[in-house]
Amino acid sequence: MISADDALAILRLLAKEDAKIANRIEQIAIEYLSDVDIENIASEVYFDLDSIAVEEVWDRSGRTRDGYVEPTEMAFQMFEDALEPFVAEMKKYQELSMFVEAKKYCIGILNGIYKFENESTSEYKEWAVDAPAECFGWVVDEWKKGQKGITDEELEEVKEVMIKC
Repeated sequence: MISADDALAILRLLAKEDAKIANRIEQIAIEYLSDVDIENIASEVYFDLDSIAVEEVWDRSGRTRDGYVEPTEMAFQMFEDALEPFVAEMKKYQELSMFVEAKKYCIGILNGIYKFENESTSEYKEWAVDAPAECFGWVVDEWKKGQKGITDEELEEVKEVMIKC
């Protein structure tokens, strides 16, 4: 079996050799990336946040070589760290000019944060009390920065999620 890196290298070679193949690869990629499932993203965000162990907060906080890290500060950092791959994925859609998909991805992230804040029974949640609200705003700001020509309708759709949450 070939590795993912080898498969990518082979695809690049094929695309370089044949314009029809390059176009077909691009079509398949767009079709593949166009399938943004808001509920699935929300579930993944919730799972990643809910999986953070409070013991990990305790292990990472306290005295360090550079001073002292408060457990609540570490809990907040871990919350942001858990969201970072999702925000990066949202930005990838924006870089590909797939702005509708980026908006859906943003809404999925926001719904996942909302679900965590309202449904999680994790002990970690007690240490990250302000993180959901602050990260909610951060995700929206990141979406706005990368979104070209936001329509009033798109902004309203994201605001509706914000109000609900």
